[in-house]
Amino acid sequence: MHAVYGTYAWLALLAVSLPVAIAFAFTPGVLRRRRLAHHAAALFFMAIGSRLRVVGGPSDGPCVVIANHASYLDGIILTAALPPRFSFLIKHEMAKIPVAGFVLRRLGSQFVDRTSAGHRHRTARRLVAAAANGTAFAVFPEGTFDREPGLKPFQLGAFLAAQRAGAAVVPVAITGARSKLPAHAWLPAPGPLTVWVGAPLESSAYPDARALAAATRAAILERLDEPDRGHISM
Repeated sequence: MHAVYGTYAWLALLAVSLPVAIAFAFTPGVLRRRRLAHHAAALFFMAIGSRLRVVGGPSDGPCVVIANHASYLDGIILTAALPPRFSFLIKHEMAKIPVAGFVLRRLGSQFVDRTSAGHRHRTARRLVAAAANGTAFAVFPEGTFDREPGLKPFQLGAFLAAQRAGAAVVPVAITGARSKLPAHAWLPAPGPLTVWVGAPLESSAYPDARALAAATRAAILERLDEPDRGHISM
């Protein structure tokens, strides 16, 4: 049954994503394209019978959503769960993937090379400018994920950007994604998904980015039911 469900899930994603990618080539305005992606992502989870439960929601205004990263599906999950006004900070390898890279660029996503300190700093400056202009964006500060449960160390870049722009940080916990499509798995499994959106943390209330990141980790871990596998890294 797992093989049947998993194959159907990938076919459903293909059936949803290809028309969206074609539409993106002709749809003017990044906000319109984000609305289309938001509805398409919700349609995908509905089609595969995975109820996406969203608890809470980010307030209006510039903010940085910080989410745990446990599955290949996390980006699609947040696209369905968050309002269309959000942009995403994504590792630069995704830009090279056919169709996915095109879609992400058309959504106004920012790409970062985590192996290059210079590129990380340039990306952080762009995020500060975007947040100061009212843009809201979502980040997976762990950068990557593996099969072992737990919250990996956070990179500080998004928290530094939030503090410099005076933007609030919104902790988000995604549950169910790791068991649905873990690292090194090819086929998704059935199961529900939950996105918990916490209360915003005002970045100005913390003495530095490390303290802000620690508070965000604590809020996410409270909802994850997974161990803490690290702390904060530069």
